[in-house]
Amino acid sequence: MAKEEAEMLTVELTKKWMELFYDEIDKNKAYLSELDTPIGDGDHGNNMKRGVTGVKEGLAKLKEPDLKATLQAIAMALISKVGGASGPLYGTAFLEMAKKCNETQKPEELFTVALEGIKKRGGAKEGDKTMVDVWAPIVKTFSDGSFSKEEIKKAVESTKDMEARKGRASYLGERSIGHLDPGAMSSGYLFETFIDAGGTK
Repeated sequence: MAKEEAEMLTVELTKKWMELFYDEIDKNKAYLSELDTPIGDGDHGNNMKRGVTGVKEGLAKLKEPDLKATLQAIAMALISKVGGASGPLYGTAFLEMAKKCNETQKPEELFTVALEGIKKRGGAKEGDKTMVDVWAPIVKTFSDGSFSKEEIKKAVESTKDMEARKGRASYLGERSIGHLDPGAMSSGYLFETFIDAGGTK
């Protein structure tokens, strides 16, 4: 049985979430780059590590921030530190959340606008073998109450049998089939650490 999502995204929850996301990326950076080697530039793990290090440093500099300032700091660090397409996409997700957070602090609604931002920025849709293939089904799980690590892993795993239609991996055509998308995997870590931080209750 899936747990209910947390009622509100708070500064405390967000900071804890980013701490755990940092740990997960640090632990798995070599694996993420390994996933990226056959279908990308082989640097997704190192890029994400730079990004989460920037997030950690950026959040440490904030003095008694509200949620908007916290989310903006995360966005700016990811945009400026993560190379390739991932930085702007992750950064856009948190920027959209920052724009919306004065209206709502519900994770479901914030992740929904984040997903729309990712789609608009990257031009990808479900089935293109990108991080959207994790974000889209996971955002839906908030509505039906099935948000869980099992659903996250299922979404990440689904990218293995897809043919890439966006980014560098798309140049490989059918040869991209059989490989997990590294951006989908790091997005999986993002949602799993949200659960670990107390994003469900």
